[in-house]
Amino acid sequence: MSNELSGKVALVAGGTRGASRAIAVELGRRGAFVYVTGRTSGAHRSEVNRPETIEGTLERITEAGGTGAAIRVDHLDPDQVRALAERVDREQGRLDILVDGIWGGDEYIGWGKTVWELPLDHALRSVRLGIDAHIITSHFLLPLVIRERGGLVVEMTDGTEEYNSRYRAGTSIGFYVAKAASHSIVKAEAHDLAPHGVTAVAMTPGWLRSEAMLDHFGVTEETWRDALVKEPHFGISESPVFVGRAVASLAADPERHRFHGQTLNSGQLAKIYGFDDVDGSRPDAWRYVVEVQDAGKPANPGAYR
Repeated sequence: MSNELSGKVALVAGGTRGASRAIAVELGRRGAFVYVTGRTSGAHRSEVNRPETIEGTLERITEAGGTGAAIRVDHLDPDQVRALAERVDREQGRLDILVDGIWGGDEYIGWGKTVWELPLDHALRSVRLGIDAHIITSHFLLPLVIRERGGLVVEMTDGTEEYNSRYRAGTSIGFYVAKAASHSIVKAEAHDLAPHGVTAVAMTPGWLRSEAMLDHFGVTEETWRDALVKEPHFGISESPVFVGRAVASLAADPERHRFHGQTLNSGQLAKIYGFDDVDGSRPDAWRYVVEVQDAGKPANPGAYR
């Protein structure tokens, strides 16, 4: 286990599953103490209603040789987030790395539904989860990040800034607005954090083989290629570990401020930092999506891995 982040304090909000879980594990693997927060614990499930828990993420951190703590928090509740900040302040006195991976809104996407077809409460709930929760989290936790210069803030999203500059046809207004807002949120944070020497970026994985995505195709991480029969373009997909390594590599980079205010992606950082996915490849998903998938060309993921 490398220890580039030894002595650092990290918090991964929404670290229950998917990309955020993998990020928490990789930060812990590199030596950071990681607070993992989310709504699903062993005693309580969120509306997502999946089996993954914050304690499960902490177990993976421990298995990777790291240390941390799991704290159940609803990041839409200002009082709970305020209490979280007070606890971190009391226990650590600062926060070096904040990763905001809060989402949990997949059930509200309403793929392909128009503004008037998508249930209004679903659209508004997506906005609450993707925007309100992120702003509430920043309000209470960024004062801890600016205690010392050199901190890192990562806003997790879906899609590069260029890709999200156009409407994501096939999604819906709630999902699109929630994810596209991340680019604006990080620009605002970058402006406010710059005088304090803190780097702020947005980060997107590619086509993520999250727990939910694997279940959707009826495969596992070991058998994921079986899904190519149903969806050949799934061949460009990446494991959550890939974006976990991206964020951990960024956190360990003393020159990371050169990315301040930008939206980054896992394939992009793999080229810069030289890390691979678990299968030894380096999927460049967003370039593939534009050049192959959206262009209506036959699946050719091998040329982009």
